[in-house]
Amino acid sequence: MKSLTVLSLFDGMSCAQIALNRSNIPIDTYFSSEIDKYAIAVTQHNYPETIQLGDITKWKTWNLPEIDLLIGGSPCQGFSFAGKGLNFDDPRSKLFFVFIDILKHYNPKYFLLENVRMKKEYEKVITEYVGVEPIMIDSALVSAQSRKRLYWTNIPDVKQPEDKKIYWNDIRETDAADTFYYSEKGLDWINRHSKRTGKKLRVWGDKEKCQMIEACHFKNYSSQRFFGINDTNGLRYITPLECERAQTVPDNFTLTPWKSRMMSNTQRYKMLGNGMTVDVIAHILSKILI
Repeated sequence: MKSLTVLSLFDGMSCAQIALNRSNIPIDTYFSSEIDKYAIAVTQHNYPETIQLGDITKWKTWNLPEIDLLIGGSPCQGFSFAGKGLNFDDPRSKLFFVFIDILKHYNPKYFLLENVRMKKEYEKVITEYVGVEPIMIDSALVSAQSRKRLYWTNIPDVKQPEDKKIYWNDIRETDAADTFYYSEKGLDWINRHSKRTGKKLRVWGDKEKCQMIEACHFKNYSSQRFFGINDTNGLRYITPLECERAQTVPDNFTLTPWKSRMMSNTQRYKMLGNGMTVDVIAHILSKILI
């Protein structure tokens, strides 16, 4: 296989690059379009040869060589069932059309677009623009989390991955730091929220899938915290390391230097939630024939 020239849009912390390496696909040049400074720092720490292009809306100034693979997951807030249903009126979701402009301009041999499950009417619009039907893959087949996503690609013969039968107990930390345990204030908030909404805290079983990893996991008081972990030290929430494992990212990939300190847990949660499940992407990319 020849080395690929890759353009990754909305690259984040470069999950696509991890997937390419995991699939043993050689990279000639990897161009990344990303604006989040924390995600860029993680990418450059792990893959210092990455060429950062910056804001995707400035793409007409890039003047790139021939692209073999275009990959990206455009912002999904306007499509998600959990969102406000703004669809293509949401400024972030409008960036999908920038993806399409770039796809038409560079006309790569292969492309891959990831996005959330959405109403069929929105899905149909995306399908009409990219020219292929999506495949829905649940990350639960290759990881310990349930995370259903749509993938539009012209990579041939992409089917469902084999079920690896990975569960919560396979990724959990046995010695989580004290900072990840609920404080009395946190437990009080959960109790009050439960009484007000009727939503009860749920504790994961060893042979269950953990909650879908989302960017808002960093919030101390949110519905994301209504899933807990019981161990000998009490009740806690998911750690960044466990989020990495749920996303099939290498351990401590996001624990990188940031100025005079290490990357904060807040930023680690955000970028992992915004990232892709690496082993799903690796499964799809493994079908590339060049």
